[in-house]
Amino acid sequence: MATPPAAVLHYLPFEAELQKLDEQIRKLEELSKTNAMDLTEEIAGLKIKREELLARIYANLSAWDRIQVARHIHRPQTLDYIGLMCEEFIEVHGDRAFRDDRAVITGFATLGGRRVMLVGQHKGRDVQERVRCNFGYMQPDGYRKALWKMRLAEKFHLPIVTLIDTKGAAAAIEAEERGQSHAIAYNLQVMSGLKVPIVCVVIGEGCSGGALGVGVGDRFLLQEYAYFTVISPEGCASILWKDAEKKAEAAAALKMTAPELKVLGVIDGIIPEPLGGAHRDPAGAAQMLKRVICDQLGQLEDLPVPELLAARYEKLRKLGRYRETAETGAAT
Repeated sequence: MATPPAAVLHYLPFEAELQKLDEQIRKLEELSKTNAMDLTEEIAGLKIKREELLARIYANLSAWDRIQVARHIHRPQTLDYIGLMCEEFIEVHGDRAFRDDRAVITGFATLGGRRVMLVGQHKGRDVQERVRCNFGYMQPDGYRKALWKMRLAEKFHLPIVTLIDTKGAAAAIEAEERGQSHAIAYNLQVMSGLKVPIVCVVIGEGCSGGALGVGVGDRFLLQEYAYFTVISPEGCASILWKDAEKKAEAAAALKMTAPELKVLGVIDGIIPEPLGGAHRDPAGAAQMLKRVICDQLGQLEDLPVPELLAARYEKLRKLGRYRETAETGAAT
C-alpha cells in the first residue's frame, strides 16, 4: 500500500493545525509550478515547521487520540505488511471443515530469510473487501483455520507470527451456532503448548477474545499506536456510564495503550512507528515491524523446546497477578 497522497490524506480531529499547515505548503507548491516562482526557501521553512508540529502533536496524544490513530483508514493492514516485508508468501486457505474465513490470512512466509507461518487478521480496505473480510470479525471457521495452520507449522518446525487487528470476534447467532466460544477457547489451549516459537503483534486494534484467539505466544508486542483491551472504549462507556460518548474517559480508564500496557507488564515490548503513525509511511513501518519480529525470533529459535514451553507457561501465569495490602486487604 502506497502512502496516501496529501490531497486525500484523512486528518484526525487533533490534527487540525497540521492540516492547515499542509494546505499552506500545497498552495505554495502549486503557485511555484503554475507561476514559475521560486518559493523553495518558503516551502522548506514550512516543512521544517510541519515536522516540528507533527512531533509535538504525537508526543502528547491522549489515550483516545491513540485509539483514533490505531483505527486510521489508511493504517497498514495484514495484506499490506505481507507485501511490504515478506520476501515470499504462499497463502494457505480453509479450515478443513466449513469454509475459508477471509477475516484471517494464513500462509508460509519468508522474513529476513527465515521461513515462518504467518497468521494475520485483516479488516479490508474498500467496501467490497470489508464485506468479504467481515470487517475483521473472525468466525469460528477463522479460528479453526488459524489453528490448523499453526499445527502445520509445528509439524514442519516453523516459528509462528501472528498479526492482530480486530475489534472482536464475530458475535452473530451463526457464529455462536458454529461454536465461536469453543473455537477461541480451544485456540488458547492449543497455542499455549505448541512446540515452536510464537511471536504475536498487535498492528492496530486488539479487542477481547477476538484478539486472544490468535494471541497466545512467547512474545506479545504492540506497535506504538496500537491498543489491546478487553472491551472497546465505546462498549465500556455504554456499560459504565450508559453513554457511548464517554468513550474518551473509558479509553483513559482502561489503560489500553502500548505505553500503559508495557508499564503494567501485559506486553513484552513496543514496536516504534514512523513519525505521525504507520499510515504516513507504511514502508517504513513495515521495515520496523520486520526488524523487531526477526530479532525476537532470533532470540527464541535456539531455545530447547522444554525451556521454551516452560517460559511461555510462566509468562501466561504472571498475567493478571495482583497483591493485597496487609492493612486493608484491598487488592492493588
